[in-house]
Amino acid sequence: MAGPSASGHASQADFDRVLVVDFGAQYAQLIARRVREARVFSEIVPRDITAQQIMERGPVGIILSGGPSSVYAEDAYGIDPKIFELGIPVLGICYGHQVMAQTLGGTVASTGTSEFGPANLAVLGDSQLFSDQPELLQVWMSHNDAVSDAPEGFTVTASTPDAPVAAMEDPARRFYGVQFHPEVKHTEHGQRVLERFLWIACGARPTWTHVGIIEQSVAAIRDAVGDGIAICGLSGGVDSSVAAALVHKAIGDRLVCVFVDHGLMRHGEGEQVEETFRNAFHMNLIHVKAEDRFLAALEGVADPEEKRKIIGEMFVRVFEEVASDIEGADHLVQGTLYPDVIESGTKDAAKIKSHHNVGGLPDDIGFELVEPLRDLFKDEVRAVGEELGLPEEIVWRQPFPGPGLGVRIIGDITKERLDILRAADVIVLDEIRKAGLYREIWQTFGVLPAIKSVGVQGDSRTYAYPLIVRAVTSDDAMTADWARLPYEVLAKISSRVINEVDGINRVAYDISSKPPATIEWE
Repeated sequence: MAGPSASGHASQADFDRVLVVDFGAQYAQLIARRVREARVFSEIVPRDITAQQIMERGPVGIILSGGPSSVYAEDAYGIDPKIFELGIPVLGICYGHQVMAQTLGGTVASTGTSEFGPANLAVLGDSQLFSDQPELLQVWMSHNDAVSDAPEGFTVTASTPDAPVAAMEDPARRFYGVQFHPEVKHTEHGQRVLERFLWIACGARPTWTHVGIIEQSVAAIRDAVGDGIAICGLSGGVDSSVAAALVHKAIGDRLVCVFVDHGLMRHGEGEQVEETFRNAFHMNLIHVKAEDRFLAALEGVADPEEKRKIIGEMFVRVFEEVASDIEGADHLVQGTLYPDVIESGTKDAAKIKSHHNVGGLPDDIGFELVEPLRDLFKDEVRAVGEELGLPEEIVWRQPFPGPGLGVRIIGDITKERLDILRAADVIVLDEIRKAGLYREIWQTFGVLPAIKSVGVQGDSRTYAYPLIVRAVTSDDAMTADWARLPYEVLAKISSRVINEVDGINRVAYDISSKPPATIEWE
């Protein structure tokens, strides 16, 4: 690779950092988000991180997440004990609370009683974490084992009927543990508990603001690009649009936006991109019409990972061709987000699927990457976009995958199937907007499996494709729940699609959550 895998994003060194050690908890990403809501930068790291690796990252605090196992399990996750010798404040949550207690000489026992759901927490005496809070709080518990004896130097600061050490503190060493989950909304004053740890115990500066992110990103982009020229792969979605706006703010006309129309876009998107960025924002925009090339490369390909890699490589090759005609164009801007990095598989997380702009890039890419959003969750990207003055219809556009409709056709991609799915997708989104649900739903779309089923229209037998409608609610795409769309909305979608789209005779609704499913089908 020509340069570093990521550059031009806000320098983490300019923000106080808190590391979230992931013990496999379903809430690890939520903890990271809550830290950021307290305006402190957070980063998720693996459970096997060493004390030396932590020192190299220079955090002001460490949070040990919950986890699904017992500290007594044969394959129980542990932690490098030297982490507790670094002089860095540590907060253990649930399993992390138990790991801390056990590592430092306390006792974790199986009480014979589990706590799952709401519990009444009694605050005991003075406490840094519970200062200025009620003496009785409702918290969210999810555990079997419990700390029965706190380590030497700790004071028990809260308990529940089934967790005698529901919270403990050692202010001298700045170690804290809570058995409950302060990051979930079901815990009263949970965010306040986290803020006390971050602001008081860690002394973290609340500088992770949208204005701060923009300022640091602009400075980092200028440093990364220098006097060169950057090319931005612009799709018109919120991620690439915000990335383009940030880079344009940093280097002005030395940004060249390239819109690759790969034939996998939704209806009318090419025209919308042209109008918005060339005419409204006066950016340098090159429109490359490459549908034939992409479809030829994808012909006969059904495997989703192979699709993503082909599309990712084709994108880069098109960029390289464009760049060959632009002197000094040696940087490629991408709208990579933090969830993309996690899902594509890093040393911090198992690979779920390759994102075309992370795991799908070829090894011999001829650009240095500029990824100004790489450290951000989607809600942070939207807030930055609003701060930059992007219009609402772009900032609040529902996510659309880089590979486009190519990963919403299950099986071989053909021009016929693309046209059918495009026509159906227009109807799905139209009815969602008419129902006033567009902003409430994270993502709404249709999926076209390459299978056919028998149907009846009029007096004739049909043999056509089914359309699967997918709608989910989410905060950051790390987890998602299927949207409970009103029956009348589903009925209108089904009726219109079957009657208006030639080639579809059946509509189904996907009621799977993430996990275990993913949002996209491929």
